[in-house]
Amino acid sequence: MALPTHGRAPADVLSQLERFREGDLRWKEGRVFSLTYYAGPEVHAVGTEAYARFSSENMLNLDAFPSLRKMQSEVVGTVCELLGGNDETVGVFTSGGTESILTAVEGARHWGRVRGVTQAEMVLPTSAHAAFSKAASYFDVKAIRVAVGDDYRANVSAMAAAITPNTVLLVGSAPSYPQGVIDPIGELGALALERDVLLHVDACMGFTLPWLKRLGLVTKSWGFEVPGVTSMSCDLHKFGYTAKGASVLAHRSKDLRKHQFFITSDWLGGLYGSPAILGTRSGGSLAAAWAVMNHLGEDGYMRLTKQAFETRQKIQAGVGAIPGIAVRGEPETTLVAFGADQSLPGHEQVDIFAVGDRLWSSGGWYADRQAPPDSLHCTVNAAHAGVVESFVGAVGESVEEVRRHQQSGDRTRAYGTVE
Repeated sequence: MALPTHGRAPADVLSQLERFREGDLRWKEGRVFSLTYYAGPEVHAVGTEAYARFSSENMLNLDAFPSLRKMQSEVVGTVCELLGGNDETVGVFTSGGTESILTAVEGARHWGRVRGVTQAEMVLPTSAHAAFSKAASYFDVKAIRVAVGDDYRANVSAMAAAITPNTVLLVGSAPSYPQGVIDPIGELGALALERDVLLHVDACMGFTLPWLKRLGLVTKSWGFEVPGVTSMSCDLHKFGYTAKGASVLAHRSKDLRKHQFFITSDWLGGLYGSPAILGTRSGGSLAAAWAVMNHLGEDGYMRLTKQAFETRQKIQAGVGAIPGIAVRGEPETTLVAFGADQSLPGHEQVDIFAVGDRLWSSGGWYADRQAPPDSLHCTVNAAHAGVVESFVGAVGESVEEVRRHQQSGDRTRAYGTVE
């Protein structure tokens, strides 16, 4: 793109932006089971307006913007409490799950260095998010991935066997992204205490859990109430329905959180400090998070979470009843993944990625592809409550079409993008 010689009128520029997104996914219609989370026009408008009002404020220096300091304190404090924390629990607002996870791993590496570990390792199940592998690559931490059990949950005994004197961190998920199951956090916490290592619980998809617990739909312990849990990540721009990017990295204590801080005076610009990966950060996402959380309140989140959970149950039941299709694991929250029934002979198994192609080409339905095993993944939120029957019907029709023509799917599409 070349800059225009003369600036364009605001209406012209904004009109062009609208034309740019004509081919984008129709997420407000509930046809996207990934990437976006929509609680309706009112909630969206509150977050958008709050974001716009604080988009230019800079979280790099909260002394300059006490409004951001107050909002961060309230947002982080609320999340820490929801995660089972107490008066000692502290945290920091980040740009998303990836930054929260990267910062947690970097902090664990520093914690290990203080103890004399020069080549840090972390032990995590194969279901743990890809961002942990990204953190391992960025920070030279050896990632030892351990196969999950048949139920797709972390295999605690196998993880115990993988611990070495260089291990600084164990990882569990509540829930894991691929199959939506909750790892045995209680057992992982006991293991972390026994081996004197840190335990990070990735609850980036888990903002639903406090509300599901109050609704009596989840009874497991998964947060700071579990002894041995030292840090947690929890995204707000997912099931908190706030604007991107918004996440919280929480620590059991200030003594643990200090390992993630970066402070230097080794340049000509004076003392510089940063609590996470990013330096300059727009105050927009923080303001949007504060606004949406206060707009919805406890009753709003209870309503939206119950709606999303019941919608997931309906999708799970409907898709699971399609001949030749099986749900992966037993999802406990608002995620569901499904694919070809692997108990069938290979020649009878439908190519689930071809089903995904068909869903997209015939009706604009978008679901993430994941493997192994080959699956379509649905992050079910409030936006999908009104499209359950249409989606299940589309999956059934797509399965029949793919089976009839013995179609193969596109295996090049990815969860992320490199350009």
